[in-house]
Amino acid sequence: MTVQASRTAIRATGWRARARGSARRGAAIAFLSPALAVIVLFVAVPIALTFWISLHDWSMYTPLSQMTWRGLGNYTDLLHSDDFLNALGNTLVYVVLVLVTAVPLALALGMLLYFPKIAGKAAARAALFSTYVIPTVAIAIVWGALYAPDYGPISQALGAVGLDSPAWLSDPQTALFSLVVFHVWQMTGYYTILVVAGLTQIPDDVYEAARIDGAGFWRQTFSVTLPLIRRTTTFIVLIAAINAIQVFDPVYILTQGGPAESTTVLSYAIQRAAFQNGMAGQASAMAFSLLIVLVAVAGVVLAAMRRRSAPEGRS
Repeated sequence: MTVQASRTAIRATGWRARARGSARRGAAIAFLSPALAVIVLFVAVPIALTFWISLHDWSMYTPLSQMTWRGLGNYTDLLHSDDFLNALGNTLVYVVLVLVTAVPLALALGMLLYFPKIAGKAAARAALFSTYVIPTVAIAIVWGALYAPDYGPISQALGAVGLDSPAWLSDPQTALFSLVVFHVWQMTGYYTILVVAGLTQIPDDVYEAARIDGAGFWRQTFSVTLPLIRRTTTFIVLIAAINAIQVFDPVYILTQGGPAESTTVLSYAIQRAAFQNGMAGQASAMAFSLLIVLVAVAGVVLAAMRRRSAPEGRS
């Protein structure tokens, strides 16, 4: 074969490879286009529309034609709004309290329901997960009765041992914490199931090798179990943070943002501004700010977990 013929054959092979690559990309685009269209229609477009409305002064009780341009005026107003800053602070406190209680509790329950050789673990997992699948509205009504200061079971139990029961949902000092307890009770079962799923991916040989090396239970927990379910833990922290930031139903049903605005979180402040006060521009600015908070929290969680796993990845 001559040199010219060899070059022609190489070019033909390259053309065929590029043609196959283009065909694969075209097939991938064809398969992904329905999902991408749904994402654009129901995610990207609403976000863009919300941002556009946030740049205007508009009441929901008037036609769109009456919108007036404000630019970033709604956002600058938020920075000087005591109501918004209070809602932002309550939201961040709520998120921190949920993370420091729900995530460690889910890890402990997950290991308790996975490692011991005891009967009834499947039933216990189902019972824990049931708190997640029950509608939040129904659970909130029940917890409202549990927190009742006069006839509630919690207050009666404390009274039976000679302790005074606080006004759980009526005291600004305890109202937000009471909502956190409700949230942790509802969501921990779901996070526990995720922990159990992560533990099933750890080979038994790893624990056998650790036992041969003389590692006890606590050494295995901190040197084997927790490092090997780091990705699962990261996912749980991220989901827990997002769920806590978006909390709305229990606030709306149990406290209406009170007492004294102590449980007014961003999602409830957005609903009140938009649907009670009709201030769509301000509500849209708060909604877009909430999106920024979500992205920022997700970025902080992922960055923190990536730094912790960096030495392991380099080794």
